[in-house]
Amino acid sequence: MRLDIRYRCSFEYDELVRESQNELRVCPIADERQTLLSYRVHTYPAARVYSFEDYWGTRVDAFGVREPHIFLEVVAEATVETKGQALITSSPHTSSLTDPWFADMHIEHLERTRHVDWDDALTEEARRQVELAGNDVVSAVLAIHRRVGAMLSYRSGATYVGVSIDELMSSGEGVCQDYAHLAIAMCRSVGIPARYVSGYLFTADDSQGKDVDGDVVSVQTHAWFEAAIPGFGWFALDPTNRQEVSLRHVKIGHGRDYDDVPPLRGVYTGPPQATLDVGVEMRRLSEVASTVQTSALAAQRQAEHAQHQQVQQQQQQQ
Repeated sequence: MRLDIRYRCSFEYDELVRESQNELRVCPIADERQTLLSYRVHTYPAARVYSFEDYWGTRVDAFGVREPHIFLEVVAEATVETKGQALITSSPHTSSLTDPWFADMHIEHLERTRHVDWDDALTEEARRQVELAGNDVVSAVLAIHRRVGAMLSYRSGATYVGVSIDELMSSGEGVCQDYAHLAIAMCRSVGIPARYVSGYLFTADDSQGKDVDGDVVSVQTHAWFEAAIPGFGWFALDPTNRQEVSLRHVKIGHGRDYDDVPPLRGVYTGPPQATLDVGVEMRRLSEVASTVQTSALAAQRQAEHAQHQQVQQQQQQQ
């Protein structure tokens, strides 16, 4: 599936901001499951963008705005082509998880982190799922995945970044990042390496996994998890929607938890309060029309960029 993605984030400050330094992580990764066809990012006020790959392999677009400003906008656009993940033809016994080489290779995805921690009760629940699965690694991961989907109810805005697993379990409600963190915690508690994934999901309602009625949808960034399977690699699952990762999922990057792949992180010198507006627009491109639509969209974005530059020049002249 070929998808056009437009990520937009803006900050409106109560007072003048004198400087800001930022890191953006919204560019789709290029791997065996997806191909990045194009990508561009621009900011307003305009800033020079320095791009690099972080420790986890995620592209980072770093930029600083040193001129005084009361409004900051970041727009990133990408075109990506996805395909389904490889089929698992066999599954190893859970005893393979204790292989010293395998455990050592995945040590960073077996440890506790600020967002992924667990108690004895959660460990027991995870062990119960492994036993019910018959000590088969893939079946165990699928069992945990299903259990997480049943343990939480999705509610937009139910939690905030930084909520603990204990708080999450007490409320029984969460958003996609909470589902991912809970699944990772359960996997790690029984020795299954698991990592957090940030990305996009082409769907009309990512809390229900419903299909779309058109080719353009407005969504937010999404999150899921990947579990390491001995002899296979990483197996991707979306517990929020209770499904395997599909053509509709576009991966940005992965890490130990949310803190390793936040969409935008930065610091600034100015007032403590700001109004944040974030949105993602995804467009499905047909094979026949993709070239024409991509060209038209590029022309539209160039016109928007030119308009931003014109406004900026006018403000500088005032």
